[in-house]
Amino acid sequence: MFAKTLALAAGLTGAAGLSQFPEFSQQYVQRLGGTVDELARSLAEFDRDAAGLGLDRAEALRQLATGGDFGAARADTMGDTIRRHDRLAADLAALTGAGALERVRLATHLTDPDLVQRTWQSYRPAVPVTPEGAAFAGTGFVGGWFVVSLLLSVLAMPFARGGRSSAAARREPTFERVSRGRREPTLRATRGSAPSRAGARLPRDI
Repeated sequence: MFAKTLALAAGLTGAAGLSQFPEFSQQYVQRLGGTVDELARSLAEFDRDAAGLGLDRAEALRQLATGGDFGAARADTMGDTIRRHDRLAADLAALTGAGALERVRLATHLTDPDLVQRTWQSYRPAVPVTPEGAAFAGTGFVGGWFVVSLLLSVLAMPFARGGRSSAAARREPTFERVSRGRREPTLRATRGSAPSRAGARLPRDI
């Protein structure tokens, strides 16, 4: 009874958790788009300033890095910004137009730590009312039930083996009477035969 209750609780937890994926991933994609736009504006300003001096982005970063400690730190920051923009822009291109089920396959594009944290901080759980949400809830329930049931079965195996060993040890051995292959012949004394010993009385005629 306890195992069934625990498995049911795990199934409900899995359903509640996985059913939030469609909405959470959708909000993540929205924040991803806003972040990419913000980074693109910063890079556009940098490129515009570099172009005003007749420099491209790479040359501007090189000259900035040789401009003392502050310039080197600023060049490192701008390099990080460029790399993050390129990575998030690729994530956004992959996720744009993808439905919830397809976003599961593209889950590696939903892993930016800063965006995950910001999305989670403002996220409010919602009741799944769409077919996709119901499908995720059902999958979460079955998955949670199966995992906990399997885990409980594995944990119970040593106890089940111990119980069988104890029962076998307590069982008394049984012995079977071994019957002889053939019976010894029965001797009868008849009139006219020699007595086996003196004074032996012979039975009456049969």
